[in-house]
Amino acid sequence: MDLDLVLRTERPTATTKNLNTDKIEKWDRSNRMSLMIMKRSIPEAFRGSITESTNAKKFLKELEQYFAKNEKSETSNLLNKLIFMRYKANGNIREYIMEMSNIAEKLKALTLELSEDLLVHLVLIFLPTQYSQFKVGYNIQKEKWTVNELISYCVQEEERLQRDKTESAHLASTSQNKNKRRAMDTAK
Repeated sequence: MDLDLVLRTERPTATTKNLNTDKIEKWDRSNRMSLMIMKRSIPEAFRGSITESTNAKKFLKELEQYFAKNEKSETSNLLNKLIFMRYKANGNIREYIMEMSNIAEKLKALTLELSEDLLVHLVLIFLPTQYSQFKVGYNIQKEKWTVNELISYCVQEEERLQRDKTESAHLASTSQNKNKRRAMDTAK
């Protein structure tokens, strides 16, 4: 249907030697259809604030100005989110690291690239105290981890910590039951 024709090319001109009426008609149709689709797609609240335009490309540029982002502000917000993001030991560590990685990718798109090493260190810094042995293990190794390796190792550590926690709870409840039985036997 060539709806994007108007966005890709300029309107052909009719010359006396070569009448491009077919091309002009296609472009005009693309322009009308694109304008109609764009106007119906935007919320009504914005429609009144945008001047009527007969060119879809100009209409799109005008609309873009209303949604222009302040890159400095967005960069600051993302950095703030990254720096104050903490892993709560009751969540999913894979999702936590992937969220941090996602923020780093958004910063990269804003021309602020964080190295993978820095991201690995940030994740490790913000892990709770239960991961102290894990952090020490990383620090004494000579090689550095990629984010994917970090995710894999952290998931293993998370599973180990949960297993230890379950075993500790089981041991505590079993020893309490034994103590109660001994007390009852002694009382008899």
